[in-house]
Amino acid sequence: MSFEVGQILEGTVSGITKFGAFISLPGGKTGMVHISEIDDSYVTDIHKYLKQNDRVKVKVLAVDERGKISLSIRRAQEPSMSFEERLAKFLKDSEERLQDIKKNRESKRGGGYWRGRG
Repeated sequence: MSFEVGQILEGTVSGITKFGAFISLPGGKTGMVHISEIDDSYVTDIHKYLKQNDRVKVKVLAVDERGKISLSIRRAQEPSMSFEERLAKFLKDSEERLQDIKKNRESKRGGGYWRGRG
């Protein structure tokens, strides 16, 4: 079976790594979904979204000259939120990440010692 960019397929999760998931496709081929292509939100742990043998809908993003297939789960989904809803979610997620960064930075600044002169 040949795969075309933009094609929507159904496959099965055959492996999960820190950087993405491998998907078994029709015809015995395997493609890879990068961690950034799993969900619209920021994904830190793939296991919260996928597990071995899950059936997933994927979109073909690229097929290179060696036959390597790049896939996306998030781009295969029908848009379920309006632009305004997606923007609000993005802003909320960004604010939460910014607060985590600030909290982490402040905890690293404290705890040192001060050398006074005298």
